[in-house]
Amino acid sequence: MKFGPVPVEEAVGRILAHNLADAQGNRLFRKGRRLTPEDVARLKAEGYREVVVAELEPGDIGEDEAARRIALACEGPNLRRMPAAGGRVNFLADTTGVFLVEIAPLEQLNRLPGITMATLPRGTVVRARQIVASLKIIPFGLPEAIVARAEALLQKNGPLMGVYPFQPRRVALILSGHPAVWPRLIADFEGPLQERVLACGGIWVGTQTVRYEESELAQAMEAALGQGADFLILAGETAIMDEEDIAPRAIRRIGGRVEAFGAPVDPGNLLLIAYYGEIPILGAPGCARSRHRNVVDWVIPRLMAGLRLTREEIASMGHGGLLEDVEERPAPRWISSSP
Repeated sequence: MKFGPVPVEEAVGRILAHNLADAQGNRLFRKGRRLTPEDVARLKAEGYREVVVAELEPGDIGEDEAARRIALACEGPNLRRMPAAGGRVNFLADTTGVFLVEIAPLEQLNRLPGITMATLPRGTVVRARQIVASLKIIPFGLPEAIVARAEALLQKNGPLMGVYPFQPRRVALILSGHPAVWPRLIADFEGPLQERVLACGGIWVGTQTVRYEESELAQAMEAALGQGADFLILAGETAIMDEEDIAPRAIRRIGGRVEAFGAPVDPGNLLLIAYYGEIPILGAPGCARSRHRNVVDWVIPRLMAGLRLTREEIASMGHGGLLEDVEERPAPRWISSSP
């Protein structure tokens, strides 16, 4: 693509690079306009002798067509691709759910000259018709070779992004601890967790309380599964502290498998993710009793959308996983405030 100043008489058929105003300061022509003989005559009448223009060369593709082709190769499930305008294509969610984007291919796409793609963070909960991504071609045109490279990159890696709708999962909460604290456990955990589940379109099956013993916890999980629950949340008087703790042992006792213990998210490091077949089991840390943002706000929506959380996915949450300013927390009693 050629780009630069030319005498105004030579600008016919070329693309105007900058907005231009008339003598009164009113906009005369907007950048991106392909200048006609009438446009050039008006520019001359306004005193313009030179303008900055772009001109596509053989093998170049205009910005809108380049954006359209790359956008077509980007889209995945439940996305609506808007028409290209000014080299830009916006993507809208077609449903309420969880937005996922593959970060490595996105970074590779953004390394190609003249192409930019901005998206919401991976794992964002979105509503229908919300803009989730925006593709912009920077110059007024791209070489065919660059567009073809972008298409090949996106086709090689599968869908770059998509929105995954919430499913009407039947969720059961099992709280464990000493019987004397059961009323407090229900008061602390049930409301915040139920609100999160219902916000994702879930069905609240109910809450059980048991002693924090392997056999009782295993029996409670089997009972919930027998009642049709397809998502279990475990919480209690004490957080899970090890993969050999009581809750993980109870999960294995009923035939489940621990996928990940510990998460690089604060608040919420003591998170456990397990599965009984395809049924997720969330071992919630103590911060789940809070309505402030914590790790369960990252994992409950994904599990409610039917997305399988792997150890690798949990590990990737470290970037951005510091969810509050730790300097604002009160210092533990054993840390002296004196110099």
